[in-house]
Amino acid sequence: MSSTPTADVRESRQPRSSSRVGTAVCALVLALGTLATGYVVLTAYMVEPDGPWDKQAVTNSGVAASVGLAFSGVVALLTWLFIKAKWLRKWWYAIPAVLAVAALLRLTLLAPEL
Repeated sequence: MSSTPTADVRESRQPRSSSRVGTAVCALVLALGTLATGYVVLTAYMVEPDGPWDKQAVTNSGVAASVGLAFSGVVALLTWLFIKAKWLRKWWYAIPAVLAVAALLRLTLLAPEL
């Protein structure tokens, strides 16, 4: 009978360790997605026109901000999926939300002008 409690302890620990692995994998996936999104949004902010003739820089900034907004949407969907599976906590929603707001601001109020 003494082996039964040990087996119960092993079984109760198994889901916890697989949950930790799932959490780590989800966090890694979201971290990589956030890094890519942050890089694209940062690029949108770094592009400034050299003068009134530099329409290409304005276009590049808009494209980078649009791509950053799309990436933040994908990261938000992945976040929703991982939170729904109970691998991550709800505060993870803040990261794609901040990046989406930054991309929207660059597309609208903070867009470079000629």
